[in-house]
Amino acid sequence: MTILTAELTTKLDERTAALARQYRPLAIRILREAIRIPADHLDSDPRCGLSGHEQPRLEYLRKTIVEIGAVEREQDAGFDAFGNLVWSVEDRTDGIPAEKKSVIMLDGHTDTVNALRDRWHEAIGGGIDPYYGWIDGTKVDRAFLAHELGYLPPESEWEHLVWGRGSADQLAGVVCQIVATKILNELRSEGALRGVIVRAYGTISEEDNDGGGPMYLMREIFPTATQDRIPDVVILTEATGCAKLGPLGIYRGQRGRMQIEVEVTGRSCHGSMPWEGLNPLEYGAAMIVEAAQRYRDGEGFADDPFLSGGTRTASWASLATPSDCAVPERFTFRFDRRLTAGEIPERALDDVRTLPSVAKAIADGLRVDVRAPLYNDPTWRGYRLNNPQVYPGWVTPEEHPSIVAAVDAYTRVAARKPRVARWIFSTDGVGFPTRTLEVPPSKRWIHDGDYRYPAMFGIGPGVEQNTHKIGENVDSREFDTVIAFLARFPSVFHKVSRGAG
Repeated sequence: MTILTAELTTKLDERTAALARQYRPLAIRILREAIRIPADHLDSDPRCGLSGHEQPRLEYLRKTIVEIGAVEREQDAGFDAFGNLVWSVEDRTDGIPAEKKSVIMLDGHTDTVNALRDRWHEAIGGGIDPYYGWIDGTKVDRAFLAHELGYLPPESEWEHLVWGRGSADQLAGVVCQIVATKILNELRSEGALRGVIVRAYGTISEEDNDGGGPMYLMREIFPTATQDRIPDVVILTEATGCAKLGPLGIYRGQRGRMQIEVEVTGRSCHGSMPWEGLNPLEYGAAMIVEAAQRYRDGEGFADDPFLSGGTRTASWASLATPSDCAVPERFTFRFDRRLTAGEIPERALDDVRTLPSVAKAIADGLRVDVRAPLYNDPTWRGYRLNNPQVYPGWVTPEEHPSIVAAVDAYTRVAARKPRVARWIFSTDGVGFPTRTLEVPPSKRWIHDGDYRYPAMFGIGPGVEQNTHKIGENVDSREFDTVIAFLARFPSVFHKVSRGAG
């Protein structure tokens, strides 16, 4: 891959990196409060902070964006009809028409998974709380943390860690977006915003419905939008650290995923005479066992040298039964299916439909339905996407101008070359692939089979293997590079992609 950086570090590089270091304490303060806020609302809403319940955190973040100067005008930060937090910065005096500017979208989700507060206290010893973070070091089970987490720095460096649910997934990334736009505002006179529009999103409902925020944009906003609204490149601030390979990679792809729901309907009867019924739990269990063995044997799964192989695992189940002394009426379960390059959702469904255990159940008189379920839960603003739970993967080619510019910008602010790789888990990026939306060639969107999507890549603080775990944390020292990168990339990308000065 071509590395653009050839000249000496510029004044803008130095100023950007210096301000990122200067504002690290501000980023830590914002992050700790964003993690803590749900604790104030648990009595009235035990799900506060989770998908569909982000409002208190979002209102705090919007207020903070305005107060710290992360936007030029208060009206530049608000909420869309879906419920995403949206704020934007640009230099309206640079003399470049809006439709000629490079549009950079920053994307980070603001919801978290369940805090499991009681489990944190039980497992860690009560010294770390998922909302209040580090409380009492004398009550921290360090052996548990070392066993639980993929990576921890030496204990002498723990003063740099911010603990709590969402610290690595993905609130730290959203906070870095906020501080980066503050720096962009402050350096506008030095060219940081020349020729670009930076539109940042704090998306919602991602944990329950990957890419829901971008799906809303692709359906409702972009089809009728002017060119200054449609992104040339999307930066996902999901964690790009690896427990084995180190922090802060540039990640340019990920596998897709889908939920495969299997509903097995039998005939209920009293448990004392099971021959009178057809037990969907027993037949369904046979399907799960058979599917697991086929995955272990590699039957029906593709592999890709960059994205890695497809996977399938049983992830959820529900039983409809009149009592615990009866043959159940219905057993419903789901597979989490990760789709690598070359795998398509329709084939993944057929792989389950054609299991011999499914055929036997049908032959014996049970009904078996295999489908991709719909996600129809409302957002905090009451919007329902009603989308099939199919989330396509994506890859941005290494030679794309966005990746060339990303490596250049990273090298400028971090004084080292980045590790370029891909995610193991999923991100908001799965909400962008479309089969219908057409954009001008100047946007340089990726054409991938039947799908099109903007150039995407990620950089974010946190270790991927530590997300969703008890003891989740993020190393605040990583903020310096991420914030500086997000503030430096826009003008570098504009120069690379448009040949602008």
